[in-house]
Amino acid sequence: MKTLFLYGEVKLIKEIERLIDIAKLLRDPKDGCPWDLEQTFRSIAPHAIEEAYEVADAIDNDDIAGLNDELGDLLFQIVFLSQIADEKDFFNFNDVARNICIKMIRRHPHIFGDENIETPEAQSLAWENIKAIERRKKQQVDPDIHGQSALSGVASALPSLTRAQKIQKRAAREGFDWPKVNQVFEKIDEEILEIKAEIKDYSDVSRLEDEVGDLLFCCVNLARKLGVESEIALKKSSAKFEFRFRAMEKFAEEKKLEFSSLGIKEMEELWRQAKKVKC
Repeated sequence: MKTLFLYGEVKLIKEIERLIDIAKLLRDPKDGCPWDLEQTFRSIAPHAIEEAYEVADAIDNDDIAGLNDELGDLLFQIVFLSQIADEKDFFNFNDVARNICIKMIRRHPHIFGDENIETPEAQSLAWENIKAIERRKKQQVDPDIHGQSALSGVASALPSLTRAQKIQKRAAREGFDWPKVNQVFEKIDEEILEIKAEIKDYSDVSRLEDEVGDLLFCCVNLARKLGVESEIALKKSSAKFEFRFRAMEKFAEEKKLEFSSLGIKEMEELWRQAKKVKC
C-alpha cells in the first residue's frame, strides 16, 4: 500500500483555517454580515451551482487566472455551507474533508490497495461498481431516504441532459438498454411521428411537451450509445450557433441592412456566409 500524505504543507492548512474563520465571522450573530446571517442551505445552493458553472466556463475559455479565482469562489461556497451545518451541529468542514479523503481512498483500491487496474476504461468500470456497492449499503441503512432503485442518488438538480444520460447509464448497467444503435434511430423516428400526430390533433400543450421530451430523451440515448456527452455536445452546438448568428448580424451591419427586417431568404444567405467563417 502506498504512503499517503493527506494534508500537505502547513501553510496550506493555515490558509484553509483562515477561510473557515472568515466564514465563522460572517455568520457571527453579533458582528457578522446581515446578508450572510440570513442565508440557509437552500438559499446558498443556487450560488454554489452558479460558481461551479463559472469554473467550467473559465476552463472552456482557457482562462487560467479566472480559473484560479473561480475555484476560490467555489471553495468558499463549500466552507460557508459547512459553517451553516456546524452551527446546527450536523457536521463541519473537517468532516467534509475527512469523508472525501476516505471516499477517494476507497474508490481507488489500485492506488491505495493491492488491486491491479491498468486502463482508464477498467478504472471507470471499477469506479461505477464501487459506487453501486456504496448505494446498496446506503439503501440497507435507510431505504426510505435512498430508495430501493438502481437510479437512486442521481441528483434532481443536475442539468436535464446530464441527468437523462446518467439515468440511462444506470438503467443500461442493469441490462435495460438497446443492444444496437440502429434501434435507437428507430425509436427517434417513432417519437418524431408521434410529435407530428400530436401537432395534427393539437389540443393540449402538455401532451406536446411530453412528446418533445420523449424525443429529447431518445436523442440523449443516442449520444450515450455513441460515447458522446449530450450536455457538452449541445453546449458546443449552441456556441457554434451563437458565433454564426453574430456573424450574420455583422454581415448585415456591413451592408447597412436592418437585420430584423430581412426576409428568411436573405437571412439564409447570410447564414451560408457565416458558416464559411471559422469559429
